[in-house]
Amino acid sequence: MENVANLNVSKAQQTTHPFAAGELVLDSIPSDERLWVPMVDGVWFRPLMFNVVQGGWCHLIRVKKAGVVSRHSHPSPVHGLVLKGKWRYLEHEWIATEGTYIFEPPSETHTLVVDEDTPEMITFFHVSGSLHYIDESGEAVGFDDVFTRIDLARDHYEAVGLGGDYVKNFVR
Repeated sequence: MENVANLNVSKAQQTTHPFAAGELVLDSIPSDERLWVPMVDGVWFRPLMFNVVQGGWCHLIRVKKAGVVSRHSHPSPVHGLVLKGKWRYLEHEWIATEGTYIFEPPSETHTLVVDEDTPEMITFFHVSGSLHYIDESGEAVGFDDVFTRIDLARDHYEAVGLGGDYVKNFVR
């Protein structure tokens, strides 16, 4: 499927303001494994949209290992929707299963865990702002924002033969 942002649309077909960001329509779970960007062993993200104006992103997280994925907090809200498998936060009683919607309020620290009985988990997340990685003592040990995620994707796409500019397909 061709990215709609790359199509030349005549003025008669144009439905948005000429200065508006281009529409983005894509297969969220790609057949090309190269589109999954590795983060740590057994964990990947699949960019859907990088919002460089408001500083957030939409992506899929895919986990194919059991255990702690990360402990982190967000200064801004996050929305999630489980597409496959299940996961939980150590700090809560609930388990997010396929079809579960999650709203994460600003400032909450949580530890994402995938249990042994889940061979693969895929969740859509809309992250506003940044993500701060936290160690067991509550200290910040790193962060991600839209630009660090763009850099990770660009470097990965270059390494797998798609070219670093491939990441531009997701930037709005």
